[in-house]
Amino acid sequence: MTELAVSWTGRPGTTSPVGLHRVLSPSGVLPQAADRLDARPEIGPDETRIRVERLNLDAASFRQLAEKHGGDGEAVRAEVLEIIASRGKLHNPVTGSGGMLIGTVDAVGPQSPLDLEPGDRVATLVSLTLTPLVVTDGLAGWDGRGEQVPCEGHAILFARSIAAVLPEDMAAALALAVLDVCGAPALTDRVVRGLDNPSVAVFGGAGKSGSLSLAAARRAGAGRTVGIVPTAAERDRLAAAGVCDVVALADARDPVAVAAAVTGALGGPAQVTVVCVDVPGCEHGAILSTADGGTVVFFSMATSFAAAALGAEGLAADVTMLIGNGYLPGHATFALDLLRAEPAVRRLIEARRTAH
Repeated sequence: MTELAVSWTGRPGTTSPVGLHRVLSPSGVLPQAADRLDARPEIGPDETRIRVERLNLDAASFRQLAEKHGGDGEAVRAEVLEIIASRGKLHNPVTGSGGMLIGTVDAVGPQSPLDLEPGDRVATLVSLTLTPLVVTDGLAGWDGRGEQVPCEGHAILFARSIAAVLPEDMAAALALAVLDVCGAPALTDRVVRGLDNPSVAVFGGAGKSGSLSLAAARRAGAGRTVGIVPTAAERDRLAAAGVCDVVALADARDPVAVAAAVTGALGGPAQVTVVCVDVPGCEHGAILSTADGGTVVFFSMATSFAAAALGAEGLAADVTMLIGNGYLPGHATFALDLLRAEPAVRRLIEARRTAH
C-alpha cells in the first residue's frame, strides 16, 4: 500500500489510488482520517462514481445518534445530513464510524481496476468514513428511525476501494444488511479453523454480525458455542434459531456477570470470544470471559481499544486481541453463501431489519 500511496504525484489532474487527492483537510492524511473530502461528481481516470440508492449506518453510529436525540427521527435525519454536507462523507464524529451503501455504477474511469461497468448494481465494501458522498434529496424518504437510509446522490470509489455486485437471489436491503458486517463471520471462520475444537462465545449473538459469526464458528469446527444477549426477547429468538448450543442472558458491559454467564454455559472460559455488540464498555467482560492463551475478536465500532489493551494488562490476561477490520479476501461471498445455507440466520436478520 505504501508504494501505491506515494506514487501519487500531486499534480493537477492526477489521482491517488488511495484517495489522497480527495482530502481537503488536513493535508497529509488518508481519506478516513480526513476532516473533509472533496465529493465533486467529476471522476479521475481510476475512480468510479456510484448513483446512490441506500445508505446503511453502522449499528454503533445509529445507536449513538438515536440515543443523543431521544429517538427523534427528524433530529437524527438532520444531523446525518449535516455530517455529510460538512464533511463530504458520512463519518460520525462521536463514534468515528459510518457504514456502507448500495447503488448503481454511473461512470467508470478508463484506468479503474475495480472490474465494474456502468449499470452494475453494487454494494460498497469500504466504510462511508472514507467515501466521498453527496446527498441530493435531503433524505426525504427516511424517517430517521432505522439503520437503512433510502436516498439519492452520488459517491466516489478509489482504485483501492472495494465493491461487490449485488446478488440476484435476495432483496437488496437484505444483501446490504449482510454485506455491512461480512468481515465478522469471515474472520471468525479464520480464527476458529486454526484451533482444535474450540469453545466460542459471541457477545451480541442475536444481531446481524453475531448470528452470522455463530453460524460461521459452528461450521468451522467450534466444539461448543454460546450466544450472549441482553434481553429475554433476544434470548428467545436466538434459541429458536438454533445456531448455537447455548444462549445466555447477560449485560456485556458487566464484566463479572458476563464472564459468569460464559463460564456457566461453556463449563469454563471461552477459547474464542467475538464481540459484536453496538454499545461501548464490553472490553473487560470479553477479556475476563476468555481463557489464557485464547483469542478475543473485537468486531464493534463501539470498542475502545485503549480500554481493551489496558484492561488485559490490568487483569494479567494472556489473550490475543484482534481488531476486526471488515476486510478479508472473499468475505462478501463467504457471508452471502453462509446466509443462503443458514435459513434460521436469514430469518433472524430479516426480522431485525423489519423491526427497525
